[in-house]
Amino acid sequence: MGVFSGHWPSQSELDNIRKKVAELSGRDAQEVRVVVSPYRICPLGAHIDHQGGTVSAMTINKGILLGFVPSDDTQVILQSGQFKGEVRFRVDEVQLPKHMTNTNGLNEQMELSKPLEECKWGNYARGALYALQSRGNHLEKGITGFICGSEGLDSSGLSSSAAVGIAYLLAFESANGLVVCPTENIEYDRLIENEYLGLKNGILDQSAILLSSYGCLTCMNCKKTLDNNNRPHVQTINHKLIPSPKVQNNHEGELGNAFKLLLAFSGLKQALTTNPGYNRRVAECQEAAQILLQASGNEEEEPVLSNVKPEVFEAHKSKLEPNLAKRAEHYFSENERVQKGLEAWASGNLKEFGELITASGLSSIQNYECGCEPLIQLYEVLLKAPGVLGARFSGAGFRGCCLAFVDADRAEEAATFVKDEYCKLQPELASHLNQGPAVLICDAGDSARVISNTLS
Repeated sequence: MGVFSGHWPSQSELDNIRKKVAELSGRDAQEVRVVVSPYRICPLGAHIDHQGGTVSAMTINKGILLGFVPSDDTQVILQSGQFKGEVRFRVDEVQLPKHMTNTNGLNEQMELSKPLEECKWGNYARGALYALQSRGNHLEKGITGFICGSEGLDSSGLSSSAAVGIAYLLAFESANGLVVCPTENIEYDRLIENEYLGLKNGILDQSAILLSSYGCLTCMNCKKTLDNNNRPHVQTINHKLIPSPKVQNNHEGELGNAFKLLLAFSGLKQALTTNPGYNRRVAECQEAAQILLQASGNEEEEPVLSNVKPEVFEAHKSKLEPNLAKRAEHYFSENERVQKGLEAWASGNLKEFGELITASGLSSIQNYECGCEPLIQLYEVLLKAPGVLGARFSGAGFRGCCLAFVDADRAEEAATFVKDEYCKLQPELASHLNQGPAVLICDAGDSARVISNTLS
């Protein structure tokens, strides 16, 4: 197991993917465009985006690269750096959500004619086409492309699925000359995840990837409104970017202006869509909201916790079963932590910011009840590591990694400590990390974008 840091994407990474696409397509490498779609972290705002809460996020300098050239026709040809096989379909094919394929003979026949693994990793590309089609976009050009994640990195808990979906959206849009604003693409990626794949997540991941800016903390309000057709719609325009602060002095001494992001990997791998824990907790939050809304005479409101006032929760939480009360407690306490965290970040108080992140992690364990023994142990190890300001699970908390903010001067020392201590606690899981870094030291990143020439 190792410790890894570095800039992304490097010129050599861009050159390599252009060379790969040039060989695949028979086109000149200068014609190859590259989508840079970063992974994200969520310092504060865990598990409340799907309830319309306020969340914070930033991207990191690692993620998905998708090199591509527009096709001369409607054909899509894709290869992957992580998965075998080749995905082929046409942009003039009508895509239907996965749960509908059993009742659609054409789509079912198309799927059965392809290798299982190929169909699996190709779903996000087909989902991107579905999202664009469902909002009236008619694509005429396919793409020939090669997609890969940052080498040797386990992306569990870093929202790699949203990064992949966004990469395909940007590639299809670029190839077809579609001008789409970030808030539209947030909705398109929501369609990929919620409608096409059936995952009941919110919009935090897509928003972070599309709205973030280098060195800033992204804050967004995920409260749902109605669109012009009276359908539930996620408001994504209300976001703000808070620049990286100058760090204040604190009782433990001057930290300086620099911090690093530490990602510690557990070795646990399980696809989110196959774990019932995530969707079950979303349903529990909705059930709690429904009971609270009924108790306050507002049962006509959509049953999400953002429609429940904090004082209503305090007045009627005794009506909730223990599990539902815990989910609601997490929502309201986490929403408050986000507000305090934004103030701490803006004022340069990273010590308080880190303490709020740690409290968020504890509430995720105690109230939201996500995580498992290895992840909880990893969280606890991070809190003991030198220079760590705060830590919590990254992503849903059912697999993957934990994140921490750490004093830049002690990042290497902290990473080595975490790697060694976790290996003592979970030697078998730690052995699964031999193919990549056990601990990743990284910096904040930028938003997703398309690079259309050799200049990075």
